[in-house]
This record gives sequence, structure tokens and C-alpha cells, in this order.
Amino acid sequence: MPNQGLYQTQTQKLIIGPQMQQSLQILQAPALELRQIIQQEINVNPVLEVETPEVSLEETQPEDPEDIDLDAISQMDEEWREYWAQSRVATGRRTDEDDRWKYLMDSIVAPTTLQEHLVMQLRTADIEDPKIIGHVEFLIGSLDDNGFLNAPLETLSLDHAIPLEELEQAVRILQRFDPVGIGTRDLRECLLVQMERLGKKGSLAYQIVDGHFDDLANRRFPILARRLGVTQENVSRAADFVSTLDPKPARRFAPSQNSYITPDIIVEKQGGEWLPVMNSDDLPRLRLSNAYKDLLAQPGSSGEVRDYIRDKLRSGKFLIRSIHQRQQTIHKIAFEILRHQREFLEKGTSHLRPLNMAQVAAEVGVHETTVSRAIAGKYMATPHGVFELRFFFSHGVKTESGEDLSNTSVKNAIAELVKTEPKHKPLSDDKLTKLLDQQGIKVARRTVAKYREAMNILPSHLRKSYS
Repeated sequence: MPNQGLYQTQTQKLIIGPQMQQSLQILQAPALELRQIIQQEINVNPVLEVETPEVSLEETQPEDPEDIDLDAISQMDEEWREYWAQSRVATGRRTDEDDRWKYLMDSIVAPTTLQEHLVMQLRTADIEDPKIIGHVEFLIGSLDDNGFLNAPLETLSLDHAIPLEELEQAVRILQRFDPVGIGTRDLRECLLVQMERLGKKGSLAYQIVDGHFDDLANRRFPILARRLGVTQENVSRAADFVSTLDPKPARRFAPSQNSYITPDIIVEKQGGEWLPVMNSDDLPRLRLSNAYKDLLAQPGSSGEVRDYIRDKLRSGKFLIRSIHQRQQTIHKIAFEILRHQREFLEKGTSHLRPLNMAQVAAEVGVHETTVSRAIAGKYMATPHGVFELRFFFSHGVKTESGEDLSNTSVKNAIAELVKTEPKHKPLSDDKLTKLLDQQGIKVARRTVAKYREAMNILPSHLRKSYS
């Protein structure tokens, strides 16, 4: 039996302290999130103040009798204000900015959910049986994000002890609600319900969806034409009509994936050079409160009060320094991006050059992981639109001339070829590869297929038009 007992071992661990965690959080935070972080710190740290035009920036700083290095704190305060003075917003904040921000936040209205929308219709529906009303409510709660009932009614009936006939009656009621197609079991039924509501039950499009949905999904128009005894052109027109229907009836109630983007950098051309300008419009300008520095310097202040103020001053100083370092790091990275992507700025996305984070990290003098954190969720406003900073980092291929070309540029070239291809004879991946080769872009066919799929471009046989 092995010896048992107490032993001491010595190990080394890298532990990230609270201040370092805060610094990393500030570095990674996008502009709007950073404003929230700053506001939270202002709420818990009384020595932090937001500079306004009414606050004098020329107040003298008191000497610290206990050598807390208030001179260094004051210097940091001055450096921070100097940084703002050199920034784009040196003209000062508008006095109504806080009111405008509050109005914006108060004006945001929570959107109506799908369930709320359907329940409101249920309350006004002419249904006398409370049991059926309860079944419809149950079905509303069982819908997926697209508005479908994915579980078979038989399964729902058995699992929840609801008679199948009553559940089928509840489904028929639910399918009369808006949006059209709600409560259907799959895409095929969803399209059929929509065509019934449009009075197209006997149409060619209805017949195709009802009896030949798989052939339609794979665009086997010649086969459909032979089976139904119509021309391929008629099949194509029917397919075009089906494509106008909504495959996801609950789509407009889904949580919005769109968000307001505040670019951290605005690109401006000055003296023939493209330069990054930090966009700090929504970023509060912080300073350390002179009142608390005065309180710390007063001989009558208790030790507990002085310790509290010291802690808050150190915390506030670190926050200001972290924000300053964040801005400087992002600015340096943006400068290197613009230096490498000059042709993109002059000519557009097709001239984007390959660039990796290691290159930029070496130029800026930071670790590659710092670059990765600094660009996360950050955007740059350029002459060609607003782009996430990650957009400018990509691998590439070499052209015949030996020139480096980013994979984004290759994707754009593929998209342009597909855009101008003959609709009756779309370009295969092999043909796209040959056409790219003629442009001096040498890539493998499997690479073309991978880029095409990444851009959600269908294969050639599914892009073919028969009309």
C-alpha cells in the first residue's frame, strides 16, 4: 500500500489580476460597450468625473502630504486631456449630449414577439371552446424560431395527453393566423398554405410543390416538364412564383441580427496620405476629482477615509491609463493596416492585400494576441464602406506576375464572374477556375468550390434558368 501523508509542492502559475483583467476587457470592448464600462466605473468610483465645457481644465493640483504620488496622477490627468485635445473631438462636447443619449435609450421600444402576436389574435378569434383555446396556446408555445411545428402531432398528442382530433382542430385555427404559413409542419406545407390563401390551389406551382417538391428543390425542370406535360418555361415561371413566397413565416419576429455599428476609426486623406482618426464622439472624457485630492491632503481626514480615497484614485488612474493605451494601440494597428492596404483605399475591395496579425504585431511592437484582442469587434470607416478590422487580415494567393492577392479579392473575382454568367448556362467550378487562371489568378478547383460555398453561391446546376 503506498505511503499516505501530507506533502508540500511548489508550483508556478500565471494568474491574471483584477486590474489586468479590466485592462484586457477595455482593450477588447467595442466603442459602445466601452462607454458602458466607463459609466459603470463612474457609478462606483466617486473620484472619476466626466469633463464638460463648464469644468475648468486649469485648476491647480494640491500637494500630497503622504507621498501618494499625486504629481504622477495629475500628470496622467493632463496627458489624458492632452490626448483628447489632439483628437477629432477637440472642439468639445455638446451640452445636450447626455440628454440626446437618454432620449435615444428611452426611445427604444421592445419588439413584439411571435408568441405575443399570435396570442393577441387568439384573444380576438371566434372560438367558444376554452379547451381548444388552451390547445392553440400550447401549439403557439411549441413553435420554433421559423414558425414551424417540428414535432409530429401524434407525438405531441401522446406526450401531453391531448386528443389528436382536438389538436388537429387547434392546428387548423393556428394556421389561419398571421403570418401566413404559421403552424405548418415543414417547408412544403408552409408553401402550400400560402398558395391556398392566395387562391392558387389549382395552379401549376401548387401541383409542383404538392407532388414534386424534391424535383423543384433540385431544379429538375426538364423532368418536371415531362411529368406534368408542360413546357420548361412554364415550370420556370411557376418556380419563380414559388420563390416569392416566405419560407420562414416567423422571420420578421426573430431577434434582429442587425446592430448599430459605431466605427472606432475613421479613415481620412491628409496631404495625400491615408490616416486613421480615432472616433471618440461617444466616449466620455474622464478626469480625477480635485475635491477628493483636496480631501486627501487635509490633515483632519481619518486614516480610513484617506485609504479609501487612495484606493479610488489608483483605480481611476488605472482606468484612464487603460483607456488611453487602448486608443493608442488601436490607432497604431489601424495605421499599419492602412499602410499595407493603400491599394484597397485607392481602388476598392478587389485590391485587398494579404495581411496577417503577426506582421502588424511586429510593426506595432506588441504580441500577436494583443492585436487579436484589439481588433475584436472594432470597425473602420473607409471610402468604400465600414469594415470590421478583421476584414483586412486574410491569407492570399500569388498571381502569375508574382503579386500577392488576398482570398477576399479572389472571392470578389468569383462573385463578379457568377454575376455576369449566362443564366441559361451558368459557369461550373471547373470553368470558373479556368477563367480565374486567364486573369492570372491560379487557384485549385476545390478552392473555388470552397470560396463559392462560403459566399452562399449555389452550384451551377442550381443556378440554371430555364425561362
